[in-house]
Amino acid sequence: MNERAPAPGGLALVQALVNTLDIESGADLLDTPEGLARLGLAAGEAEGARELRESLRAVCLAHAGHPAHRKVTPLGDLLARAPLRVTLDEDGGAARLVPAVEEAPAAVAPLAFRVAAAIAEALVEGTWQRLKACEAPTCHWAYFDRSPAGRGRWCSMAVCGARAKMRRYRANQPPAGADRTAGGAGGRTGSGGLRSPHSEVVQNATGGGPAD
Repeated sequence: MNERAPAPGGLALVQALVNTLDIESGADLLDTPEGLARLGLAAGEAEGARELRESLRAVCLAHAGHPAHRKVTPLGDLLARAPLRVTLDEDGGAARLVPAVEEAPAAVAPLAFRVAAAIAEALVEGTWQRLKACEAPTCHWAYFDRSPAGRGRWCSMAVCGARAKMRRYRANQPPAGADRTAGGAGGRTGSGGLRSPHSEVVQNATGGGPAD
């Protein structure tokens, strides 16, 4: 739902899980057989996946410097139920993370184990903090921040970013009836156009579109 490339490696799974819910429309892919199948889930696993999803969303918001969208189960508590262990290939010495319980073989590991492994690998690679959630309250879509300074705020500059700028632009406009003569509060140019650095954004954002 946004123009950003998917998160790298195992974080793509985390991103896909968070983005199973479209907050603005209320559409939830975990309500559909197709959405469950994409994540390798059975119908009975939907509720647990939703709990994990919202805990992950809260952490992604924290990565972007925002408070949790609502009260959630701490992610650490959920992942504590999915312990991992390191296995080493006897021939090549390759290491990998697998569930630390016999009833959850790696080939069919439950979602919590797969998410835990993805986060562990991302921590090693230094990419975990880059998985964020859009600050727009009607969105909170997960995105991977590839900006050099790591200061991305929205999943989509063309949609959520433009909407935020439009809201700021409108908030800065003088109330109806205020003086809009040249040099007055309205700041019009001689040709009658608003002297605003956001004028182009306003024009581009007028058509809007569903938030990611």
